[in-house]
Amino acid sequence: MSDKDNKPPKAVALKWDGKAAPKVTAKGEGDLAEQILAVARAHDIPIQEDNEVLVSALAQIELGNEIPETLYVAVAQVIAFAYHLSGRQSVTRDSEA
Repeated sequence: MSDKDNKPPKAVALKWDGKAAPKVTAKGEGDLAEQILAVARAHDIPIQEDNEVLVSALAQIELGNEIPETLYVAVAQVIAFAYHLSGRQSVTRDSEA
């Protein structure tokens, strides 16, 4: 068994309205991380796995706070991944709809 297999899972949930920077809405390790992932799966929310560095950085942000500019590019890649999985091509803002 590798060291990776021995580490408890970590999860961070983000919410993005397409206007301001994404906010951290949930985070946890171990059983709490499993619960976060279960809720995401139950609601068909895309999950990006195997990005331990990004999860560790996001886990340092207080709940409800926006991500810092230093993480914009990495989080934008995750959002693009989520849009790709959901078949969406772009963000539609309420004012543009």
